Amino acid sequence: MLKSIQLFTLAFALVMTSGFRNVPETISEAERKAAIDYMNETRERLIKDVQGLTEEQLNFKPTPTTWSVAECLEHIAFSEGALFGVLQGTLKEASNPARRGEVKMTDDQVKGMISSRERKVKTQEMFEPKNQFGSAAGSLKEFVAKRNGNIDFVKTTQEDLRNHYAVMPFATFDSYQMLLFITGHSARHTAQIEEVMANPNFPKKK
Repeated sequence: MLKSIQLFTLAFALVMTSGFRNVPETISEAERKAAIDYMNETRERLIKDVQGLTEEQLNFKPTPTTWSVAECLEHIAFSEGALFGVLQGTLKEASNPARRGEVKMTDDQVKGMISSRERKVKTQEMFEPKNQFGSAAGSLKEFVAKRNGNIDFVKTTQEDLRNHYAVMPFATFDSYQMLLFITGHSARHTAQIEEVMANPNFPKKK
């Protein structure tokens, strides 16, 4: 009888250990909070910057080739969804810890690289403003909806974001870093909006 109990205990322990071993890894609570805080902070910064702007201000262009505030807003809104689609694509393949060596940048470096305005890059045609949301207000509404959805994803996901990867033209990021990339991208173009608003010819409110 004692031997049977011992065998049952051993078998139970093996099953439980095996089960825990198969539970997929996920991001830490600190990583989750850091991403959510960054996403909230950059969303609120953009909303605050454009709140109350007139149509004249929204459509002012410092030069013929410079984007207006409205065009920046549209680009931010479209990119929020399109880039998150890239992240979702990374999760369709199996996680692969063996590829970790391909990720060369730290999280802070990713945020700094994408949010910096020092290096200007011409965007791809599909990301160029085309008034697809009807107005600046429509673009802002689209962005907030997409950003809130992305925040909800971060709050609940159990995906192994550190062992899925996005190969971009300039670097390989893990899927968690793609969240930072998306958020840093909105910060980059919010800074562009602030540059337009700081132009000495920016229309004054009447």
